[in-house]
Amino acid sequence: MSIWSLTWAYLRANALGSALHILLLALGVATITTLLLLDHQLDDRVRAETRGIDMVVGAKGSPLQIILSGVFHLDTPTGNIPLEDVRWLQEHPLVAQTIPLALGDSYRGFRIVGTEHALVDHYGAELAEGELWNGVHDVVIGATVARDAELELGDTFYGVHGIATGDGPVQGEVHDDHPYRVAGILAPRGRVIDRLVLGSVESVWHVHDHTSEAEGTEAIDRQSDDDHAHRHEHDDHGHNDHGHEDGHDRRHAHEHDHGHEAGTDGDEYHAGHEHHEDGEITALLLQYRSPLAAVTLPRLVNARDGLQAASPAQEITRLMGLLGVGLDALRLFGWILLAAGGLGLFVGLYNALRQRRYDLMIMRSLGARRRVLVGQVLLESLTISILGALLGLLLGHLAMDVLGAAFSQGRQLAMDGRLFLWQELQLFAGVLIIGILAALIPAWQAYRTPIATALTKP
Repeated sequence: MSIWSLTWAYLRANALGSALHILLLALGVATITTLLLLDHQLDDRVRAETRGIDMVVGAKGSPLQIILSGVFHLDTPTGNIPLEDVRWLQEHPLVAQTIPLALGDSYRGFRIVGTEHALVDHYGAELAEGELWNGVHDVVIGATVARDAELELGDTFYGVHGIATGDGPVQGEVHDDHPYRVAGILAPRGRVIDRLVLGSVESVWHVHDHTSEAEGTEAIDRQSDDDHAHRHEHDDHGHNDHGHEDGHDRRHAHEHDHGHEAGTDGDEYHAGHEHHEDGEITALLLQYRSPLAAVTLPRLVNARDGLQAASPAQEITRLMGLLGVGLDALRLFGWILLAAGGLGLFVGLYNALRQRRYDLMIMRSLGARRRVLVGQVLLESLTISILGALLGLLLGHLAMDVLGAAFSQGRQLAMDGRLFLWQELQLFAGVLIIGILAALIPAWQAYRTPIATALTKP
């Protein structure tokens, strides 16, 4: 019988004890693996989402809440800021670029964001099909929205009043008088933009300003009637420049009709604002022009009534510091489980060796060398350690997948268990070392015990 066959025979003979040792080691490995994956992906996602954003300006309130709502879309906004302040920031010499965000509605748990095309460029996203929005009824949806909400190019839907938390559709007023049309679908990016519905800022204003929209529609109708009457008047008088006037009137009506559809470019965005002097946005993403802005601009923003400056780097560092305490505690718990597993493995091997000492000594009397007996004890311990480590790694990755799918924050941050870290190799090696240490004393006893003593001692 080979040493491998003998090892498996002993494991099967003590199947319950071996299974308990494997399970205890696996729980420790799974805990540490899950935390490694969580810590790595949190850090990676946070750095990716905040890259290129030096400051977020929102209404007075918690800076962390402004970052979570304006950058990660995980929290409710602190309020709105007026366009007067937005223009002040856009024209400030220390500001290189601004991207407005207008929040307030959602669809099936996905947030509807009024913004500019620059936000798509900021995320480095590309269109899988269709085109970017160009009007108050057009939107572009992320890949996750298209998949989970089963939306295709050209489909229409209605937004729901309220900010989604990601745990399902928000219960609120359905804006059934303002249908959105899917003009484009973004390719998967692995970032928060995958879970957003993007449109123009003016589209959000139109949804929440029914009176202005109705008045605008009536004005358009009146303009069309005037144009129609004007054309007939020209027909009656036989003016030769009828074609020129008619084209001018149609162009003027078209410009008036699309006056609120600005927001796709810088010039159109400012032009659209002329019709919404009292409009507001939820947050403004800023990029500094020079390092001096990091010292000066937050103080200037906070000095204005109703404005709050929030630095993504500072707030995320503070948040990770708070989370780090809990993660460290859980990581310590995982190592305690591993230590307990190693101790249990040592006790199990020690007791098993005492029960099998007659078998081992008979093997020695039949010619088996001492190193064979030592190898059998080490192989038994390593087998349990390897099985426990592999099972723990598998459970850790499955747990990460469950966390990413079951909780809204995990879905928003695209947490994934299908990722392997080099730290897991270190963890695997650590478990093997624990198995070897647990087998050292039993193996040493098997090596040093004389045959006569083992056979005569009761």
